[in-house]
Amino acid sequence: AGFEDLNFEKFRPIGWSFQNDIPATFKFQNSNKQPFEGKNALEIIGKVESDDGIDAFLQMRAWAKENYEKMEFQIPMRDGIKLFTKVYMPKDASATKTYPFVMERTCYSVGPYGTEFGFYVGPEAMVKEKYIFVNQDVRGRYMSEGQWTNMTPHNPQKKSSTDVDESSDAYDTIDWLLKNIKNNNGKVGMMGISYPGFYASASSIDAHPALKAVSPQAPVADFFFDDFHHNGAFTQGYLLTMNVFGVQKDKPSETDWYPEIKPNTKDGYEFNKRVGALKNASKYYGADNFIWKELAEHPNYDDFWQKRRITTHFNNLKPAYLVVGGWYDAEDLYGALTTYKTIEKNNPSVFNMITMGPFGHGNWAWEQGHSMHHDMYFGDSLATFYQREIEAKFFHHFLKTEGNSKIDLPEAYMFDTGKKEYQKFDSWKPKNTTPLSFFLKNDEKLSFEKPNDNTYSEYISDPKKPVPYTMDILGSNGFTPRNYMSEDQRFAANRPDVLVFQMDTLTEDLTLAGDIDVELFVTTTGTDADWVVKLIDVFPDNEPNTPHTPKHITLNGYQHMVRSEVMRGRFRNSFEKPEPMIANEITPIRFKLQDVLHTFKKGHRLMVQVQSTWFPLIDRNPQKYVPNIYKADDADFIKATHRVYHSVSNASKITVFVLK
Repeated sequence: AGFEDLNFEKFRPIGWSFQNDIPATFKFQNSNKQPFEGKNALEIIGKVESDDGIDAFLQMRAWAKENYEKMEFQIPMRDGIKLFTKVYMPKDASATKTYPFVMERTCYSVGPYGTEFGFYVGPEAMVKEKYIFVNQDVRGRYMSEGQWTNMTPHNPQKKSSTDVDESSDAYDTIDWLLKNIKNNNGKVGMMGISYPGFYASASSIDAHPALKAVSPQAPVADFFFDDFHHNGAFTQGYLLTMNVFGVQKDKPSETDWYPEIKPNTKDGYEFNKRVGALKNASKYYGADNFIWKELAEHPNYDDFWQKRRITTHFNNLKPAYLVVGGWYDAEDLYGALTTYKTIEKNNPSVFNMITMGPFGHGNWAWEQGHSMHHDMYFGDSLATFYQREIEAKFFHHFLKTEGNSKIDLPEAYMFDTGKKEYQKFDSWKPKNTTPLSFFLKNDEKLSFEKPNDNTYSEYISDPKKPVPYTMDILGSNGFTPRNYMSEDQRFAANRPDVLVFQMDTLTEDLTLAGDIDVELFVTTTGTDADWVVKLIDVFPDNEPNTPHTPKHITLNGYQHMVRSEVMRGRFRNSFEKPEPMIANEITPIRFKLQDVLHTFKKGHRLMVQVQSTWFPLIDRNPQKYVPNIYKADDADFIKATHRVYHSVSNASKITVFVLK
C-alpha cells in the first residue's frame, strides 16, 4: 500500500503515533501470514485484537491511489493572494460522468505536498462513491500566501477587492474550481472538523451559489465559550498549543515553522502547577506570539472576541446543513450545539439537521471497531454507521440529486449515551420533554423535593492545591484535554474541597434530553470564585464490566461524568463587564451545562459534584478579585471558604428536560 514511501513523521493516521525507538530493520507478518519487512513502524495506542484495521486503512489508501489523480494549484484570491489547493480527481471522470466537489479548508496543513498521496482523501464511504475532493491551506498557513488571523472576523460590508475574509476566500476558490477543473457537475459541498469546521461555517455565509451542502463538524463558534475558554475562564490545558496558533510564518512552508513547547514532565498537573500564575507562562512563548498577547489583553468578552463569533452572521443562509458533534467533545461541544441552534433559529426554511454521537473530538471520522470513549464502551462500528448512514446520505442527496427536502434523514439523529443507541427526533430539543428540577440538600442528598430547612455545605478552596480534572496522567499533557469528559469521578468525590450530592436509587429509567440549567446560591470569603458543576451517572455496585472495559477499570459504582461546566463568579452578571463578588454575601450563580441525551437507568443514581478548581483544564481563579487574571501575581492567589446553600429561601438546583 506504499507504507514505506510515506513521510509519516508528520503525516500519519489520526490517533497513530510514530515510533522512533524501533530496530533499524524489522520483520512481521499479518493475520493472513503475509510477511513484511521495513524500517518504519506505526503503533496504535489502545487494545488491539487484530491488525485488520491497519490493513483496511492501508488498503483504502492504495484503492484511492488507483482510482484518483492528485493535482496541486495555487489559486488566486480577489486581492492577489494565492492559496495552495490540492485536488483528488476520480480517474473515470468525463464529460458524461461528472462529479461534485467536496472541499475542506484547514489551518493544519493539507500535506503531504507533491506527488505523494496522503493517508486521508475523504470519508471512506464517500471516497468509494467518488467525489472531487479538494483540500486547501487557508490564508497564511503552510503553502498558502498571506497573513493568518485566528477566527477571521466576517466582513458583511465588503467594498473593495482588499476586503477579504474566509467567506470571500471560499467563494473565490469555488469560482476558480468550477471554471478550471473539468468534468464537475456544478455543485460543491464543504466539510471540516474543529477549526476546519469553523471554515466550513464561515464559507457558507454569503456563499457562492454552487455551494449546496455544508457540514460543520465540531466547529469552533466562539473562542470565549469553547476551545480557548469555558464561559470566559481560560482553558489552561491549551498552554502547549499557543505556538501552533500564535506564530506567523514568513514564507510558504511544507513543515511546521513554530517551535514546539516541551514540558519537563509528562504530568500535565505538575507542569502547570510549576508554571504558577498565568503571567509566568510567557517564558514559553516568543515576543511575537500574537494569540498569547490577545488572550492577555482581552480577558473579558469585548469587541475583539464578539466580532469573532461566527454565528452572529448566520442569517439568510442558502446551503443545506449537517451539523456534527460528539457528546464527549472536550473542545467544541458548545460550537456544534450553538451552530445548529443558531442556524435553526435564524433560517427556518433551510434544511438543517444535527447528529451527536458518543464520540470525543472528531472521533466519528475514523473507525476504531469497538467504539470507546476513555473507559466507556458504546457499541461497535459507530463511526462507520455515521459515515454511511448519515454523512454519505446527506452529501449524496444535495450534491448528486435534485437536493429537495425529501431526504431519508431526521432533523436530529442523536445517540443516547445511557441506553447506548441512536434515536431520531423531529426537532432538537425534542418537543415531548418537560422541565424537572432536582435540589441540592443537606447531608449530601439530591432530591426532586425542595429543601425544608436552612442549611448549607461548606468547603475550603485552595488554588495552591487545586482539584485535578483527571486521573489520566499521560493524557493531561496532550495537545488538548480529552478523556475527562466521561471519566470516573470517584477520585474527586473523596476530596474535602469537592461537594457531593447524591440521589436515591432510581426505580425507573429517567431520560434527559436538552440543555441543563444550574442555579447555585453561594457565598465566599474572597471576592471572586469559580463554580464547577458536574452531573454524574452513578452505576450500581454490581455493574458488570463489558468485554472491552480496560482491565484496570471496574464499572462497579463507576461515577460516569455525563456533563460538566465552569462559571467564573466575576462574569455572573455580564461577560463584558466583570465585577467582584461581595465577601460573605449570598449570591446567585446561574449558567448552563451543554445539552445531553442520556438515560439514567433503573438502579442507577444521579450525582452532582460542586468544586471551585478544575486544574489544569481551567486556570485557577485567584479568589481575590483582580482586573485581569492573566496579569495576576502568584501572591494574589488566596484560600477562601465557599458555601453552597440549600435552604428554603436559597434553594440551589439543577433543572433538566425529561423525555416523556
